[in-house]
Amino acid sequence: MKNIIELYDITKLYRRGSGTVYALDRISLSVTEGEFLSVIGQSGSGKSTLMNILGCLDKPDFGEYYLDGVSVAEMKEKKLSYIRNNEIGFIFQSFHLIPSLSAAENVELPLIYRGVARKERKRLALDALNTVGLGTRTDHKPCELSGGQQQRVAIARAVAAKPRIILADEPTGNLDSRSGAEIMEILKGLHKSASTVIVITHDRRVAAMAQRCIKISDGRIVN
Repeated sequence: MKNIIELYDITKLYRRGSGTVYALDRISLSVTEGEFLSVIGQSGSGKSTLMNILGCLDKPDFGEYYLDGVSVAEMKEKKLSYIRNNEIGFIFQSFHLIPSLSAAENVELPLIYRGVARKERKRLALDALNTVGLGTRTDHKPCELSGGQQQRVAIARAVAAKPRIILADEPTGNLDSRSGAEIMEILKGLHKSASTVIVITHDRRVAAMAQRCIKISDGRIVN
């Protein structure tokens, strides 16, 4: 298997008053295509900053990031936007669902922005909702769904366009242990269907469900 992600000495700085804080301090990491990786760390460890850089939502101050062998630093904004919209599926702790839309409409929304034809996006949305076990709840609005079900809709939205990489930032953080375990089983299933899955978490039980786990502390990988 080839590496889909390669980081070399990635460093991210923030200025606070007269001082400098290293959110990430010379992070080097490779992720194999089709791998299920967890990144564990406490609040303020730098793990969410790492996710933002992996997802092309932010840029490092120093270091090199190669995505599928191509330097991210050399990509134009149009290319980066394409990657964020098509190559990477984002899942967050907060579900970010639109209350007035049904589950299916929430899943379809990003597909509209991508210019997917109406018939095709409805098919993709239904397929994604079936994948997460909500094929019978397509017309339900977020207020009619449990927290676990809302997160399933958010996952369906993230994977409807079949991205190669799934980035999940604390996907079980707002859920009880049972719902959290169900969400992790869904992510494991997506991994088996050939997606590269990276889960950012502070929960050791969640991290242990991945193929490989790395720990980050004070902006550095420590294991």
